Amino acid sequence: MPAFPHSTSPATPAVAIPPSLALPVIEAAFPRQLHPYWPRLQEKTRAWLLEKRLMTPDKVAEYADGLCYTDLMAGYYLGAPDDVLQAIADYSAWFFVWDDRHDRDIVHGRPAAWRQLKDLLHSALDAPGLYLHHRDPLVAGFADSVLRLYSFLGRRWNARFARHFHAVIDAYDREFRNRTNGTVPKVEEYLELRRLTFAHWIWTDLLEPSAGCELPNMVRKNSAFRRAALLSQEFAAWYNDLCSLPKEIAGDEVHNLGISLIRHEGLTLEEAIAEIRRRVDSAVIEFLAVEQEVCRFAASLDDGSVRGKETSRAVSACLDNMRNWFSSVYWFHHESGRYMVDNWDDRSTPPYVNNEAAGEK
Repeated sequence: MPAFPHSTSPATPAVAIPPSLALPVIEAAFPRQLHPYWPRLQEKTRAWLLEKRLMTPDKVAEYADGLCYTDLMAGYYLGAPDDVLQAIADYSAWFFVWDDRHDRDIVHGRPAAWRQLKDLLHSALDAPGLYLHHRDPLVAGFADSVLRLYSFLGRRWNARFARHFHAVIDAYDREFRNRTNGTVPKVEEYLELRRLTFAHWIWTDLLEPSAGCELPNMVRKNSAFRRAALLSQEFAAWYNDLCSLPKEIAGDEVHNLGISLIRHEGLTLEEAIAEIRRRVDSAVIEFLAVEQEVCRFAASLDDGSVRGKETSRAVSACLDNMRNWFSSVYWFHHESGRYMVDNWDDRSTPPYVNNEAAGEK
């Protein structure tokens, strides 16, 4: 099987996007940017995946660059210090590998292995230093990335991140049970679950170390700021559903907005695709409106004090990166080998994964 194409210059994409997935407003109104650290980021994350044994050397060599995991983060967290971006990129790469392990544990009927992993991740999240040398590379890699993320802001941010990711782990467990039982969640239930499995609030939390500032509650809970953050994540989740629908139908998935619409709303495949597309478009349009409101809010925070200026600047930086998420997600889905299902020998088995669980062959 040929390797996925390696990324060369993701700031100037030259991919052909199918008309059904093309979003002219993203290409026109959300110019793509890339963190200048990206080439080094790609190199170091590739080395980290090898060091932590999260992918085998042959799969790292053949697929890691073409999966574009570092491109996704380098197009999102602009302005982040290099060490912050590196920690986020490694954590993001770990997240994709974890997602693949979760999928393989379901496909190969390994509920005990999944339960053990779930419990270990909960424990490592609360005490990552104790799990840096765990025998399961997925646990050790998680502990390493979390410990690094915990070093940037402080105890309150760390506690919030942990609380949010405990909820993500539990949501993955709900997905495991749904898929094992063949349960397709209803639309509203699915949307609630998706906000957790897509880790909406984790990626939003990470805007803060990227901006070098922990935001006060009054900022994070501001209705416009929170709405802008949610819309950027909803766009990403729904666009992912739109692009991954063929892969997930091939893999007997039950968690996709399109699958829920077909099963519970009686829509045809074509109608479900149109409805996901409508939600994607509406998220973009609404973000453009609320973005202006957040800009005014950020300006109002600058009261002339040092703290006011810092908070205003951080809110503006976070908003800029919410905007970057749209273009980064959009191009990622057309450049990453993760979605090139038609090129796989087996449409239900990604070529870049290992099928064994920890300790199994």
